[in-house]
Amino acid sequence: MKIDLFNRKPAIRPEPPPALLFPTADNPLPGRHTVGYFTGAAGRRLRYAIFRPDEGAAKGTVVLLHGRNESIEKYFETIASFLARGLWVATFDWRGQAGSERLLKDLRRGHVRRFADYEADLSLFLEQIVLPDTRLPFFLVAHSMGALVALSQAPALSTRIDRMVLAAPFVALGNQSLSHGKIGFIAGVISLFGLGAMALNRDGGPRPFANNILTADERRFQRNQGIAEAHPDLFLGPPSARWLAETFRAVRRVTRREHLTRITVPTLILAPTRDLLVPHAAVEALARNFRAATLIPIDGARHELFQEDDRYRAQAMAAVEAFIPGTVSEEIPAPVIEDKALAL
Repeated sequence: MKIDLFNRKPAIRPEPPPALLFPTADNPLPGRHTVGYFTGAAGRRLRYAIFRPDEGAAKGTVVLLHGRNESIEKYFETIASFLARGLWVATFDWRGQAGSERLLKDLRRGHVRRFADYEADLSLFLEQIVLPDTRLPFFLVAHSMGALVALSQAPALSTRIDRMVLAAPFVALGNQSLSHGKIGFIAGVISLFGLGAMALNRDGGPRPFANNILTADERRFQRNQGIAEAHPDLFLGPPSARWLAETFRAVRRVTRREHLTRITVPTLILAPTRDLLVPHAAVEALARNFRAATLIPIDGARHELFQEDDRYRAQAMAAVEAFIPGTVSEEIPAPVIEDKALAL
């Protein structure tokens, strides 16, 4: 029980709803699954799920990390692809979004108090769920913001994770009227004045396929829109100023050479070249200073590689399949790499 110091009345935390997954007609549940909650940093309740193939011995476990404003449900198709290869999948919803506990009264506002909370949540997930309940070896596959968290934690992951895949890692923000630096500065100043919970832009609601910058695949786009329409509580509006300030601070830290040289986990970076959200040039710059990484451009693809048109998604999945499971001595087949000058 927590005491509210303003009115002296006991504040009783409500019982959480049962942990559930929400399939739709065109987005079925893959394999066999376990779903529940685990306790993240500062006692936050986070939804997780473990997926297992219907049959066959496990070849290892993929720890799947989503981007901002994504949910376990959005990755059912990708999870099914891993299960078909004999891999288990362990995944969870980040704090403040999807089926995990929200952090503000405005449930549509994406927020985080400290970026370190994301890192602590990942560590606790590995300790409490992945290590005791899944199968070795462990491979980490992360998209966008999830890839930023993975990058930040990577120096400490060498004894836990065998290989790591980062898809469109969030290391810069494009497609904005203001520069990346100016947005971060404004968000930081607003947060310093105690207004970090406010958003810097309006909640525009769902966008039509024709105006989207995430995927060229209309079928997958409409499938994901259908999830949002059927279960709107899983999705967010714009991020808070605090989220932007904390995330941009993390970007500056993890893209420094001194941080990247501390990462020893063999890493594959998948970089869509038509990504307007995370500029391709920023991902290239990251790879140049990242000795443990190999960069593979996916020419013509947009930001959400695992939700993309088959001609792009197939390239991304083929690269992942060539990379995991494997051994350090194995190499990615040369034909997959379109620009060998970018392979580090």
